[in-house]
Amino acid sequence: MLNDAILIAGPTASGKSALALRLALEVGGAIVNADSMQVYNVLRVLSARPGTDDLDRAPHHLYGHVSPSVAYSTGAWLDDVSALLEKGVLAGRRAIFVGGTGLYFRALLNGIAPTPPVPEPVRSHWRKRLADEGPEALHRVLSKRDAAAAAAIGPTDGQRITRALEVHDATGKALSAWQDETTQPLVARENSTCIVLEPERSFVVERIERRFDSMIAHGALEEVMALLALDLAVSLPAMKAIGVPELTAYLRNECTLEQAVTQAKTSTRRYSKRQATWFRHQLDDQWLRLPIGSHTRSTDELVTAIKNNLK
Repeated sequence: MLNDAILIAGPTASGKSALALRLALEVGGAIVNADSMQVYNVLRVLSARPGTDDLDRAPHHLYGHVSPSVAYSTGAWLDDVSALLEKGVLAGRRAIFVGGTGLYFRALLNGIAPTPPVPEPVRSHWRKRLADEGPEALHRVLSKRDAAAAAAIGPTDGQRITRALEVHDATGKALSAWQDETTQPLVARENSTCIVLEPERSFVVERIERRFDSMIAHGALEEVMALLALDLAVSLPAMKAIGVPELTAYLRNECTLEQAVTQAKTSTRRYSKRQATWFRHQLDDQWLRLPIGSHTRSTDELVTAIKNNLK
């Protein structure tokens, strides 16, 4: 278990990666990715992964190490973090986890229920039934198989309903029973420093606009073309990354490039807002909240504030 980790959460385009790098240079840290899209090897530009120069300045782990053909999960990420610890990769350095995937941070601090693998035929069966019958009908099925899971899942939440039914079919064991077997946390909360960035809305919107224009200029279209050439299922997480559906529509002559870019920026703004809402309501008062914006805090001030609060 890590006793002196630094966790930096925040919505997309809030400057997390640059802040983590500055902090790593100040404290001798190693940066660990905690963003569910930056794990995919094809999406370097569209996921805003750190560039080569940044990677050379400080150790970075769990970036671009997963094929887009994989439906990567929170459990898989936690296993990868455990592997880093077991191999001693982080020994002698302060681990700095940075990203925008709230469930990753929750898993680090609280552990996670085991996630059993589900064979594709089972998964396909329940997805088809969901499409044919709707979530409420499957919720009634779930109520008979796993009443505890059904009580915790809304009758219109098709994704979670099918997940519970898939697990029951694949393992013969209720999802609620799996959830009772939570793993041990990998980070000791009481000895670690948890930071969440809270950017002004106008600040992050302006950054989103500029960043996506830069992505187009630096190869985002070529990334999507390479991804499409793999002929992957559209249900895979990498195929749903912001920018992929929008630029795919352009490449298929379904819209202009300008329209695709506008829609991608809109999708990014909405995603950023959802992230900010999740962090505001799901992260407790043990997280240090740092407001940032064009007139609030510079990177130097943020680094100083974090260093002053290190445990």
